[in-house]
Amino acid sequence: MDSTEKRESPSRIYLGYKRPLLVAAAALFAAVCAGPVTAPAQAVADLRSDTILDHLNAVIDWYRHALTRVQTVGLPSDAMYQFNAQSMASEAAQLAFQSAQAEAALIPAAMPAGGGAGETTSQQNIAKLQSDLDARISVLKAQISALDQQIPGARKAKLQDLTAQKDRAQGELELRNAMRGAIDQMAKFISTNGESSTGGLEGSISELRRSAPELANANAAKTVVKPPSAPDAMPASTGLIGEVVAVYEQLQAMHRISLMLQETARVQQAALQLKSPLQATLQATIQQGTQLASDSNSPQTPTQTAPAPLKPGQPALSDQTRRQFDLLAARFKQIASATLPLSQEIILLQQSSANYLQWRQSIAHESNVILRSIFLRVVAIAFAIGIILLLSEIWRRITFRYVADVRRRRQFLLLRRIVIGFCMGIVLILGFVSEFSSLATFAGFITAGLAVGLQTILLSVAAYFFLVGRWGIRVGDRISVAGVTGDVVDVGLVRLYLMELAGTGVDLYPTGRIVVFSNAVLFQATTPLFKQLPGSEYAWHEVAVALSPGGKYKLVEAQLLEAVHSVHTNYGEVLQRQMGTMERRTDIQMKVPEPHGQLQYTDTGLEYVVRYPVGLHQVAEADEKITRKLVELLEQQPELQASVSGFPKIRAAVKG
Repeated sequence: MDSTEKRESPSRIYLGYKRPLLVAAAALFAAVCAGPVTAPAQAVADLRSDTILDHLNAVIDWYRHALTRVQTVGLPSDAMYQFNAQSMASEAAQLAFQSAQAEAALIPAAMPAGGGAGETTSQQNIAKLQSDLDARISVLKAQISALDQQIPGARKAKLQDLTAQKDRAQGELELRNAMRGAIDQMAKFISTNGESSTGGLEGSISELRRSAPELANANAAKTVVKPPSAPDAMPASTGLIGEVVAVYEQLQAMHRISLMLQETARVQQAALQLKSPLQATLQATIQQGTQLASDSNSPQTPTQTAPAPLKPGQPALSDQTRRQFDLLAARFKQIASATLPLSQEIILLQQSSANYLQWRQSIAHESNVILRSIFLRVVAIAFAIGIILLLSEIWRRITFRYVADVRRRRQFLLLRRIVIGFCMGIVLILGFVSEFSSLATFAGFITAGLAVGLQTILLSVAAYFFLVGRWGIRVGDRISVAGVTGDVVDVGLVRLYLMELAGTGVDLYPTGRIVVFSNAVLFQATTPLFKQLPGSEYAWHEVAVALSPGGKYKLVEAQLLEAVHSVHTNYGEVLQRQMGTMERRTDIQMKVPEPHGQLQYTDTGLEYVVRYPVGLHQVAEADEKITRKLVELLEQQPELQASVSGFPKIRAAVKG
């Protein structure tokens, strides 16, 4: 063997030893991670496990719904029913977990004897492997230490063999250390994730228990639910809206209680199905014990032959019977530990159903009371509205029968609408609204918003009451506002309507147009409003003539004043009646207006003016008669015609 082969031999020996060791380590590590392998009876256990887990899931959902689904609706008894429902739900859930834990212990007990005697859990396998690895590492370290002491003093013939042994030991030590690190990581992972030592079913039960931490201890049924404080009693009178809302909430609560009743029935049915095989097995165990006791206590008859002699090492019959009784007792305890909590859970579910039924009946009774109150309140509101409408019709009939004046009739009818609307509003508010403090706050905000956003409309409404007052505007009055003269057609709540009058001088005539003003114009200082005094339906006109220099002034004064008086005499009685009406309304003594003359200077010379009153509806007629009378005088009296300059002028004395 050459030097090259001698140098490569230790590596070949090391690799040849390490390759099968790696394969074995990988197989062992895979076996540890895979966990125990169960016997063929695991199929039956999985089927039973699904049933148990389904039951636990249904119980947990029902328990959570019992805590949150049904809320109180304000009845004094709600606190009691809610506390009972939550307490029984918590206790039933705790019993369900207790029963499931006992049932999980029954599943491996049902497997054939010896089926799992040689099996170990993952934690046990890891612990054993860690111990073996620690022992092997200690041996390898000692071996390497010994080789290190032998190599310096070894002869050349043994040096190669010692070096190869050290390389093999060093390689195995490195592998064992790597395996030890991997096993430590796996052990830490299993410890952190809390793998159960009894199989998948108990692990699943533990996971479900952790999903409901309030059920994690045995006293959860007593500590998880605290008695809620009793809700405030419902007020005696809450208004129609409040009662309707209360009935709606109670109907919703009754619906949720019905859902809880259905869910409770489903959970109870699942518990009964889970209990049936356990109860059958328990009855069979009791029957076997009874039969065994009967067989062991039955005496032998004289005709029976003597028992066969026992073989060496065969136990006596009493010991065999005792072992059978022990097995039956152990089986009975296991099954009873699962059946008893399940039976208690079923009883609690029945009591919970009865509690929900009583709760729903209590709410239904209160709902019937509120429904009767709503019906009576609606009838009372309808009756009150009917009385108001009847009074409104009586008011209307009396107004049309006893009030002949159209304008005053309109005022009474308008007042009727305001009073009837106010009364109906009061009835509806008292019937529908329950919280007057909230109503006052809400009304304050609404009023502030309306005052800002509807300022012009509010001013118009306020001005309306001034316009319809004692000295206000009536339909048919002639007024002048914002440079427009017209006769009032209608006075609305927010608007004023005028029939426009136009013309030149004293000749005014309807234009056929309606002028609409906001009532708020009354509060505008830059837009004055002129109105005839109530009862004074006349205006002042004047006829003016320019006098010639050197003419007879007294003749002109006498003839002109006499001509106007002759025409005014036909309208004197009407003006006198108007003055009487004005005196009665104003309590002021007034003089009947009559024509009067005045001599005055103008820019063009001396002028004589005769002013005379004329009715608003006879303006054109009176002015025409005066004009014709003056024309006749000027034609018949040349001396009078020589005393005037130009033609007489008729004009309005007061500009409207």
